[in-house]
Amino acid sequence: MDKARIIDLIDPGAGIPGGEVAIECANRSQNHVPPLNVWFENQPAHVVAATPNRAMVLVPDLDAGAAIRVSVVEDGPAQGSAQFVIAKKLANGVHPVTSPAFDPADGSLFVTRSGARGENVPVSLFRIGPDGRQEEFSGDITNPTSIAFDRSGRMFVSSRLDGTVYRVTPLKEVVVFASDLGIATGLAFNRDGDLFVGDRSGAIYRVNEIGAARPWAQLEPSVSAFHLAFGPDDALYVTGPTVSSFDAVTRFDDDGEPTVFYRGLGRPQGLAFDRAGNLYVAASLRGRRGIVRISPDGVRAEIVVAGMNLVGLAFSARGEMVVATNDSVYSLPLGINGTL
Repeated sequence: MDKARIIDLIDPGAGIPGGEVAIECANRSQNHVPPLNVWFENQPAHVVAATPNRAMVLVPDLDAGAAIRVSVVEDGPAQGSAQFVIAKKLANGVHPVTSPAFDPADGSLFVTRSGARGENVPVSLFRIGPDGRQEEFSGDITNPTSIAFDRSGRMFVSSRLDGTVYRVTPLKEVVVFASDLGIATGLAFNRDGDLFVGDRSGAIYRVNEIGAARPWAQLEPSVSAFHLAFGPDDALYVTGPTVSSFDAVTRFDDDGEPTVFYRGLGRPQGLAFDRAGNLYVAASLRGRRGIVRISPDGVRAEIVVAGMNLVGLAFSARGEMVVATNDSVYSLPLGINGTL
């Protein structure tokens, strides 16, 4: 007779298909030979490694967008004894290289199909409406990289090909806003309305409301991109993956002076804050990949969403976390409110 085991821990408690999750359970003999048999609803999970009381498994290819039951049994599925929040896929066939962005006006999500350097694709910007419908938005920007909205709701997009930041109007017109910004990647607005642009070759530019740019800070060059976000303290937080497996999140004060906020991440990329001041980063932590949550004091870090190939994230007004891989976008109903 199948016997359900008590699950003591699911770490993390949310993820996307293919993410690596640790399962720990009690009531198993140390001399029990078969590994843990883990089921997500009615789907078995592939076991990567296991001991009598712990298993590392991959999240099955489910598309729930809700909390589901997880069970550990001797043979076949049984009544679940724990819950796990699994993502719902919003879009595929895209190619984001950093975080997507929500339009504050109507809650639409914008995501890029960035393509290889210099590649011209027919559609490079997509809009996903609040109803979940994906539509083609624009193909006028080559290698679109980061998307940001200013206080008035205007949309800005960087191009890592030509070092330009473009303003995109509601009528889908593309206008040059600032240029000569190196390999322009991450974008973020501060409270005063100035735009900050990360040049992955090592500079951060500060751009005023009329598009005049000046070098503002320097950072070690990145192998892929700089990713920018302003925290509740109005400091600028930056990630930029290097060849190291022990990279840092850097905090810049208003004068552009850097300090290390947190060190110990592998390939940190897109980042976002919640209203409690926690920082979320797409990165690996202690060899596991996903969304890492870092406490406001920069002391504690933990994986909160399991997932491979993650490049960024954003929070919706409804408390959803949207995560982007290098070819898809997912939504997780985690009840986390991002910064306004």
